[in-house]
Amino acid sequence: MTAPVLSVKDLSVALPRGGDRSLAVQKVSFDVMPGEIVCLVGESGSGKSVTASTVMGLGSLPIVSGDVRLEGEDLRKASKARLRDLRGSRMSMIFQEPMTALNPVHRVGEQVIELLKAHNWKGKGVSAEERVQQLFADVHLPDPERLMHAYPHQLSGGQRQRVMIAMALALEPALLIADEPTTALDVTTQAQILSLLRELQQTHGTGVLFITHDFGVVADIADRVVVMRYGEVVESGKTEDVLYRPQHDYTKMLINAVPRLKPRQATPITTEPVLKAQDLSKLYVTRSLFKGVREVRAVDGIELKLYKGQTLGIVGESGSGKSTAARCVARLIDPTGGKVLLDDTDIAHLNVRQLHPFRRRIQVVFQDPYRSLNPRRTVAQSIIEGPLNYGTPRSEAMERARNLLKIVGIDANALDRYPHQFSGGQRQRLAIARALAMEPEILVADEAVSALDVSVQAQVLDLLENIRDQFGIAILFITHDLRVAARLCDRIAVMQRGKIVEFAETAQLFAAPQHEYTQQLFAALPGRHWLEAAS
Repeated sequence: MTAPVLSVKDLSVALPRGGDRSLAVQKVSFDVMPGEIVCLVGESGSGKSVTASTVMGLGSLPIVSGDVRLEGEDLRKASKARLRDLRGSRMSMIFQEPMTALNPVHRVGEQVIELLKAHNWKGKGVSAEERVQQLFADVHLPDPERLMHAYPHQLSGGQRQRVMIAMALALEPALLIADEPTTALDVTTQAQILSLLRELQQTHGTGVLFITHDFGVVADIADRVVVMRYGEVVESGKTEDVLYRPQHDYTKMLINAVPRLKPRQATPITTEPVLKAQDLSKLYVTRSLFKGVREVRAVDGIELKLYKGQTLGIVGESGSGKSTAARCVARLIDPTGGKVLLDDTDIAHLNVRQLHPFRRRIQVVFQDPYRSLNPRRTVAQSIIEGPLNYGTPRSEAMERARNLLKIVGIDANALDRYPHQFSGGQRQRLAIARALAMEPEILVADEAVSALDVSVQAQVLDLLENIRDQFGIAILFITHDLRVAARLCDRIAVMQRGKIVEFAETAQLFAAPQHEYTQQLFAALPGRHWLEAAS
């Protein structure tokens, strides 16, 4: 029988004192065979990333017990120098956020060359520069000769992730660890990266340990699945067995949390719109000494209508203009042209002073609540700040804050705590509570669930639905994932290159997408065939 590339036996890793449990990882066992993709699945805090870091020798947490072997070599007995030799040559890692993993002040090609030189790579008649171009071509980067001279910020998210994959595969390692490499990517880019990993894994015979929280991704690429919860393996087996015949309740919960392809039926329109965007446009103009004037029409003459108690989704990839359109509607940025009618008042071109009475009527929930919540302010201070600025008495604002915490499912005693003391899902609930404190008529949710675990994502979507129904708020929901849009939206506008290319009720759009771009978005949905079979 073929020996495993990676063998983990009864691995236990300690947490620092004062943690929510004594062990980050407890008696974890699994193997990764050559040419096999094993998905390590679980929510944040399940121990999957700690397991991966421990295998790579990158973790600072101490190993309590267990055995980790790479191609039969005991990594626990390896010296620091030996681990440095193994990293990159025999095992490599792709991190979740390539922008933080790549050095922003060095060209991407130079960073791959640095890796080759660090491991004394000697190409047979091939220079390091030629090797980089070959790697970039292997990961389907356009114009490799030009791109190797680019800086990370000059590449798209998908291109940066391809550079990371090229770097990880530069020395053809036996083991590739991919830690949530597609979580922050558009569904189309995610599909391309998953397809690329499968293609390269089959070509090179590499064993892949793929870390994710999304069973949709698992359905697309995994050969076997290991499910972790609170540091322990609760279930493992072949992908087909786990997906269609899950045994553990936690596995069933994760599977059920994946957004289904069953769209909601649109609520009939019985009122006048609370907000209308007419011929809305946003033009960005940049001037450069060498490149001259460059114009980008981020939003190009779109029409939107928001109705009380209903959700309008805007779906598209990064760069499609959906977030820019949302910011124009909320007047966080100034539109170049068109109208934004709140009732009968055009707020598109009002100045700051004129906008003040309208601000409270439109509130925004951003993608990253940790960045949108002030880390130096308590929960109470963040929630009551807006009402206080509009003349609400402090006692009334505090009472409203307590009630809102109950509505979003957080203990009112948490008012004196700070954002870092909450999980990602809890912080997003706090951001929603802060927006509701202004008693708005319109809530703009800009990728508000894209960075969350699928189980937490489902909870936040339930919360948004309950808030919409309870308060009759109109919601403008921005997302790149049609699965998520199906769960919440009455109607969907699909944007591409600043234009709305298709608009329909959600059920109608899912039944028969008309535009080629919409069809591409559907084709890229992770786990689509599994979801259709399971529905």
